[in-house]
Amino acid sequence: MDALPPREVVAFDEHWRVAHAFGTGTPGWLVLAPRRHVTAVAGLTDAEAAALGAWQVRLSRALHAVTGCGKTYIAQFAEAEGFAHVHFHIVPRADDLPADLRGPRVFALLGGPPEDDLDEARRDGLALAIRRHL
Repeated sequence: MDALPPREVVAFDEHWRVAHAFGTGTPGWLVLAPRRHVTAVAGLTDAEAAALGAWQVRLSRALHAVTGCGKTYIAQFAEAEGFAHVHFHIVPRADDLPADLRGPRVFALLGGPPEDDLDEARRDGLALAIRRHL
């Protein structure tokens, strides 16, 4: 994991890896994924499941500290073409996020035009800041 940039390995343990999402302009949009291939949450081992909740809470707390978000959204679908691997989106929801982008509509902020994406240096900086709060 040492060879990967911070944006690809915000943090990890024996079961999970955290990365900053790409294809979004939302600072701190994280992806929490099991380190082995799993296609459904029911396929998680007991150890993976036990660590999952702690990761979600720790990451939410770190996002509050780093981004100042009012809430975090946590979602898991594993349905998109090429993304059938279980992964959880941990999304910082800013207090001033427009109502039409709240809840599941926040996914409109993912996969937009490339010019709206956070660049690699910004994602690396956010990753390091989040890592310091874990």
